[in-house]
Amino acid sequence: MSGPRRQKPEPAVLNRRDFLRRVGWGGAAFGALPLLPGCGSSSPVDGGRGPVDGKVEFRHGVASGDPLADRVMLWTRVSGVASGSVTVDYAVYADPELSVRVSGGTFVTDAARDYTVKVDAAGLMPATTYYYRFSVDGVRSPAGRTRTAPATATDRLRVGVVSCSSLAHGYFNAYRRLAERADLDVILHLGDYIYEYGSGEYGSTREYQPAHEILTLDDYRTRHAQYKTDPDLQEVHRQHPFINVWDDHETADNSWRDGANNHTEGEEGSWVQRKAWAIQAYYEWLPIRQVDPNDNTRIFRSFRYGDLADFVMLDTRLFDRDLQAGMVDAATINDETRQLIGPEQLAWLQSALAAPGATWKILGQQVMFGQLRIPSLPELSELSGLSIEQLQALLSSLPLVGTGGLIINTDQWDGYRAERGRVFDLLESLQIENPVVLTGDIHTSWAMDLSRDPANPLVYNPLNGSGSLGVEFVCTSITSPGLDPAQPLVPLLQLLNPHIKYADLSQKGYLLLDITPERMVGEHWYVDDITQPSDGQSLGVAYAVEAGSKHLIAAEQTAARDDAPALAP
Repeated sequence: MSGPRRQKPEPAVLNRRDFLRRVGWGGAAFGALPLLPGCGSSSPVDGGRGPVDGKVEFRHGVASGDPLADRVMLWTRVSGVASGSVTVDYAVYADPELSVRVSGGTFVTDAARDYTVKVDAAGLMPATTYYYRFSVDGVRSPAGRTRTAPATATDRLRVGVVSCSSLAHGYFNAYRRLAERADLDVILHLGDYIYEYGSGEYGSTREYQPAHEILTLDDYRTRHAQYKTDPDLQEVHRQHPFINVWDDHETADNSWRDGANNHTEGEEGSWVQRKAWAIQAYYEWLPIRQVDPNDNTRIFRSFRYGDLADFVMLDTRLFDRDLQAGMVDAATINDETRQLIGPEQLAWLQSALAAPGATWKILGQQVMFGQLRIPSLPELSELSGLSIEQLQALLSSLPLVGTGGLIINTDQWDGYRAERGRVFDLLESLQIENPVVLTGDIHTSWAMDLSRDPANPLVYNPLNGSGSLGVEFVCTSITSPGLDPAQPLVPLLQLLNPHIKYADLSQKGYLLLDITPERMVGEHWYVDDITQPSDGQSLGVAYAVEAGSKHLIAAEQTAARDDAPALAP
């Protein structure tokens, strides 16, 4: 265990966990207020990543990712090597018995890349499941399974969506449940794949390696390595290809272009250097293809799945995000020049949205796009038992923005209103028929219509969806904590936010998408426990958007494919 976390200087901008503490809302009366959380020494020689004894091992499993129609990234890591380079063989097979080899080759790794192995396995067939394995001098890795993207007409996709896996808060049972679903085409990970905190700083179910907050390249590598020894994470990577984007905790809490809430310049080194180390370790330890060989800070990219879906993956954190608006600064929230994704990424998004040929345009990104406002003062007074005068004293510094209620979280698109307006402008000017936004970050589940002003009945009709420009599914976390005490306030939140069709503020799990040319169904699945390994899961709710409607409706559970390829042995 690490010692007590040192006290950092109070940030000029409050993060989501600090707000209640700063304004003194620590009592039971405010325990139910729905303030959303953000997704809150190396060992010897090998940086804590395994004994260096000359015995080659594949202790961190195998993984695949960034599937295209003719290729996919394959990943592993060689442990047990003290120095020098290692030549790793890989082979791709057409069958789970690994008897029909279709391609293969070698890859040389060394300490400069932390003995990780990344191969862009090309020459594959579209919409095909393959199996693969690595070996070094007769020592074999576990067998992995992956799948390429379709290239032509596609009648159905099954996609898992996950985010926010805090190892310190519990066990990754949701990953295991996804690993067992043989009919998935791909899994989208929307960020907070790792967390940067030290042991006991944010969660205490499991301890971290290293025990302190990670700051250096060796620290970030060691933390990724620890995650990759988790058996549930290993298994979901072994069975399915991933498409990853980062959020903040892959670097530090509430990170942005030039800093982070959980970074003290000088005391914790240079932010520029820390960010560079975090990004380097991320690329080393994940099966991700670098888009720009000269700029690894660019992670936004897109994936076409036949004529059915484009997965347009954004970066709302590190690339060109301005500092989060302070809770006291309404002028900043409304500043037309403020940016969340920035002009370069916005121009790229325009091109990605305008590209013809796919029914669904699916934006995978990090922070909630739709508006979220808390109750007004009379409603808060009734809920909290405090007088309106007392509440006014507490809330006097908060900005009143928009129609109906107070903005609760300036970390999400609510804090970058002009930038959200620019995305809405694209959806309208390009006449995007079927836009769907996928979101992680806030450890809770949501399903909503997307409107410029959903509280204004002249702009949006919640009964028929008139005025909705798209829909959003927010997946809950794998383990990171939600807002259990606030669950009774969901009906009131929905009353104030009529575009929100569903919210669950406590349960952990994943989102399952079933996509056809006619409709997309989002199913929120929840595990029964994260405090220990467990096999239980259940469907929470399903919502659908029919092609061309841009509006969510209640739906039923979809059926699994009955012809799914065999899982890897």
